[in-house]
Amino acid sequence: MKKVTLIKSLIAAKPNQKATAKSLGLVKIGDFIVHNDDAVLAGKIKVISHLVSVETVED
Repeated sequence: MKKVTLIKSLIAAKPNQKATAKSLGLVKIGDFIVHNDDAVLAGKIKVISHLVSVETVED
């Protein structure tokens, strides 16, 4: 399981980065999700890696 937290603002982000954050449910700084670690999540994290922090969480 991965915990993904938005740590930087989306104001100056590119449209595809904003859309990726929104698809993960990250809107405001401090928002987080806990999700299964899979290829889809890894791809989304790669797009917005400079805006988020990622932690591994035990189930």
